[in-house]
Amino acid sequence: MHSPKYRASARQEFDGVFFGMLRSIIFFAVFYVTTALFVILGSFLLFGPRRYAMMGLKAHAITCLWLLKWIVGTRMEVRGRDKLPKVPYLVASKHQSAWDTFALIPIFSDPALVMKAELTLIPFYGWFSRKFEHVFVQRARGPAALRKLVSDAKERAAAGREILIFPEGTRRSPGSDPDYKSGAVALYEGLGLPCVPMALNSGLYWPRRTLQRYPGTIIVEILDAIPAGLPRAEFRVLIQQRIEDASNRLIIEAAQTPYPPPIPVAITVPAAGAAPANMKTP
Repeated sequence: MHSPKYRASARQEFDGVFFGMLRSIIFFAVFYVTTALFVILGSFLLFGPRRYAMMGLKAHAITCLWLLKWIVGTRMEVRGRDKLPKVPYLVASKHQSAWDTFALIPIFSDPALVMKAELTLIPFYGWFSRKFEHVFVQRARGPAALRKLVSDAKERAAAGREILIFPEGTRRSPGSDPDYKSGAVALYEGLGLPCVPMALNSGLYWPRRTLQRYPGTIIVEILDAIPAGLPRAEFRVLIQQRIEDASNRLIIEAAQTPYPPPIPVAITVPAAGAAPANMKTP
C-alpha cells in the first residue's frame, strides 16, 4: 500500500511545479504588456529632457520588480549601498540574467549602461537607449571601439553619472566559467575612477532560455570599491576574483534556504553548519 505521506509529498511537488510555471507564464505576459505600455505611452519622453526619460526608466524597473514579487514571489535585496563612493565612479557587475538589465537601474542615481551598439537598431528600445545616453560599443571595430568606449564614458562621467558595465559582455549562467573581456579594464584605466564590483545571484531565479521564474530573494551585493590607479594586470585579476567569489557565495547562500531554486552542479554546497567548501573561482 502506498504511504499517504508519500502521495502527499508527490502531489505537493507536482503542485509546486505546475503552479510555479503558471505564475511564471502569467508574469511573462504581464511583464511584456507592461513594458509595451511604458514604451508606447512614454514615447513623448523621447522629445523631452533626458532626466524625465530616466525617471520613466526607473519607474518601469520598480513596477516590474513589484510585479515579479507579487506574481512569482521573487524579491530583491541590495547589500552594501553604503559602500558606493561619491559619483562619478565605474561599476562592474556580474551578469547572469535579463533581470540585471532593468533591476539594477534604481540602485543608482543616473547610470549610463555600457551596451552593444547593435541594440540601438531595435525600434523603441534603441531609440530610448540613445535618449538615456547610454554608452555604446561596436565590438567589431577592435581597438578603435575601446577608444570610443572610453571617450564616450568620460563624457557621461563628467556629467556626474555612474558608468555600469558587465565585464563579461553577455549573460553567463550561474556556475559557468568566467569570461571577462577587456572593456572594464580599458574603462578603469581610461577614466581614472574608482571601480565598484557588484555580485549577484539573479540567474538562479530568472534563468536563461526558459519562461520559468523561481520564488525567493535575488541578492545584489555591492562590494568594496577598488581605488583608481592600480596597475592594469592587478586590476584585471582583482575585479574578477572579487566578483566571482562573492557571486558564488551568494549562490551557496540561496542553496541553503528552505526552498532553494535549482543550483548548478558546478557549485559545491557545504552541509548546514559546515565551513564553506571550495568554490569554483577563476
